[in-house]
Amino acid sequence: MKTFNPFDAASFRDALRGYMERESLLPAGAAVLVAVSGGADSVALAHLLHTAGIPIRIAHCNFGLRGGESDRDEAFVQNFAKQLGVPYHVTHFDTKEYAGSMRLSIQEAARQLRYAWLEDIRIQTGIALVATAHHMQDSVETLWMNLSKGTGISGLHGILPKQGALIRPLLFATREDVAAYMVAEQLAFVEDSSNASDKYTRNYLRHHILPPLREAYPDVVRQTGATIQRIREAEILYMQSIEGYRKKLVEQRGEEFFIPILKFKQVEPLATIAYEMLKPFGCNTHQAVQIVELLDAGPGKFVSTATHRILRDRKWLIISPSGRRLRAFPHRTGPTGAFDPRPQPFHP
Repeated sequence: MKTFNPFDAASFRDALRGYMERESLLPAGAAVLVAVSGGADSVALAHLLHTAGIPIRIAHCNFGLRGGESDRDEAFVQNFAKQLGVPYHVTHFDTKEYAGSMRLSIQEAARQLRYAWLEDIRIQTGIALVATAHHMQDSVETLWMNLSKGTGISGLHGILPKQGALIRPLLFATREDVAAYMVAEQLAFVEDSSNASDKYTRNYLRHHILPPLREAYPDVVRQTGATIQRIREAEILYMQSIEGYRKKLVEQRGEEFFIPILKFKQVEPLATIAYEMLKPFGCNTHQAVQIVELLDAGPGKFVSTATHRILRDRKWLIISPSGRRLRAFPHRTGPTGAFDPRPQPFHP
């Protein structure tokens, strides 16, 4: 991965264009709605895209969480948009009220509000894409947090460069690259005081885990960033294999899906394939374990996911949308005993 030392702002802009081209982030002539908090990363992104000749609009969310500091940030971003001569959008949220009503953490509430509003503005203005200023270290931190919590392969690819209409053009750059660009271009920014708090997991990792790692491995962020890229490529092969199993094993009949139990039990590794195959039906990792155990349970047992019920028939797993009445199958347990045909929740 290229480094920019001594820093060359023009080369950095060229690297940005090259990254967006490699990742197919920006169709020719497309405009971008840039989410700008007022911090160094988002100011750098907006300035980079603007000076690269890409049409942009700036969008700012005032979450009302830091009193006068939030208002200061809003005024700064508004002035920054005027300096660039680009359209500006702003909104205000009662983040605490939303978090309380939805039983969310403040961070998750702010994230949901932000992305929903950005998408609304994108659609209203007819803009092709929304850009956020996540950079390589953000992606590396995401990987480490996912590893610490436990994750599958999809949690190892860090932050993706593109998800639908959302792009992250700075993932090729480190935090130090962005800071050097800000200095080279003499760009002002505002500091969010909450970034100094360790009550947020990402901040704790950034303040207390990353520095010792850097002492042992000075290039840890770039090297982990390169590993993330290799994991993304491996994930493509992994998902191609999962899709092969899905085509072989899952049969759709109307709104229901059928999986033959005997064939399903023969696949390896069963737990991983079960989770990936059933994830589109609302299945989480805990429920995937239950469904594997369901294969050896009696007919009529089922597992409920967020969106579906997965019923064990005599020969099939039958996947039905939640809210639909589960069919009953009059199986018999032996020559003299009748099996209760009513579906029963499965508790391993």
